[in-house]
Amino acid sequence: MKAFFFAVALVVVIGSAGFSIYAQTGTPASDENITPNRAVGEVKVIDAPAKQLILKTDAGSLVTVVLSDATTYMRVAPGEKSLANATKLTFADLAEGDRVAAMGKVADDHKSVPAKAVIVMTKADIAKKQELERAEWKKRGVLGIITALKPETKEITISSRTAAGPQSLTIPVSDKVEMRRYAPDSIKFADARDAKFDELKVGDQLRALGERNADGSNFAAEKVVTGSFKTVAGVITSLDAAAGEVKINDLQTKQPLTIVVKQDAVLRKFPAAGEMGGMMMGRGPGAGGAPGGAGATPNAGQPAAGGQGAGGGPGMRRGGGGMNIQDMLERLPTIALADVKVGDTIIVSSTKGADPARLTAISLISGADTLLNMLAARQQQAGGQSAPNPSAGLGSGIQFGIGLP
Repeated sequence: MKAFFFAVALVVVIGSAGFSIYAQTGTPASDENITPNRAVGEVKVIDAPAKQLILKTDAGSLVTVVLSDATTYMRVAPGEKSLANATKLTFADLAEGDRVAAMGKVADDHKSVPAKAVIVMTKADIAKKQELERAEWKKRGVLGIITALKPETKEITISSRTAAGPQSLTIPVSDKVEMRRYAPDSIKFADARDAKFDELKVGDQLRALGERNADGSNFAAEKVVTGSFKTVAGVITSLDAAAGEVKINDLQTKQPLTIVVKQDAVLRKFPAAGEMGGMMMGRGPGAGGAPGGAGATPNAGQPAAGGQGAGGGPGMRRGGGGMNIQDMLERLPTIALADVKVGDTIIVSSTKGADPARLTAISLISGADTLLNMLAARQQQAGGQSAPNPSAGLGSGIQFGIGLP
């Protein structure tokens, strides 16, 4: 995972080399992490004998970085905008997972670059910054659904779930507020791009960082991230783990859907009905043997599946608004795609892409039968409905499109 908004936050000027790294905020025809004079990506392979690196860009391109005795190496902290505080490194200091900008004339086929300089953000530094940012967004953040927009005053109204129940919150957006938006088919918090107020839509999910006023009705935002998301549920009919594709029948539309599961997607396992007791008592997921799945991975740098994560301990808590499902989802154990089986019921969150029959998963919850029954029962109780649709509670019960840094 890259540092939060790395591509738009870092500006590095190398005076002796006469070129710079800077963000491109448009939508180029090719990989935006590759320009004529630099390639930016994560170190995937270090070939010490050949003195080469293989970088993987955010778009998935592979670039071979050819190094020489004249190549200089500089380490910068995530968020730095110049080399003023950079420290020198050597080739031996590089590690897989580091974030690198290789400076030099990129080959016409964009597959190699002889590097005059290598600017490095270490994997450890990125992870530390992400941990701090994630903690700040949990402490000072809010998550909700946009219910109203006032273009004339640039005010956003959201419905946010709190321990006391749903709450309406007004968020004024001045020119000083940093606004980002998920692009179609993107899956990471860091993928969000510069956005304008007129791109927002009622029904969008929103996560904001800032401070509430005294009565909790107004939120002074510093950063706002939004996106149009689609949440579906269905039973898996086929699965190709190697290709990262899952096919389901949508419970709501009864139509087949293909779910694309990329490396950065977050997969979680919901406990069976008989294992819910520990969560109801506040012991959190895993109590009483909640499954983590063989091959479960920590996914420490991935977007969270849950909501704002504030207001109490783990597990399923009750307040004026009922169960705090968002907190519960965020604490579910992560799994690998190999742990998901044909016949499982899953819930998937995705940005709305170009092909409505093909979704790229941001978050996927397996073993979702129990959760769907809980949501449907809650909606039935609130609305006095009978024989609820198994997916009826998805829209109001789950908001797990936008994760955390």
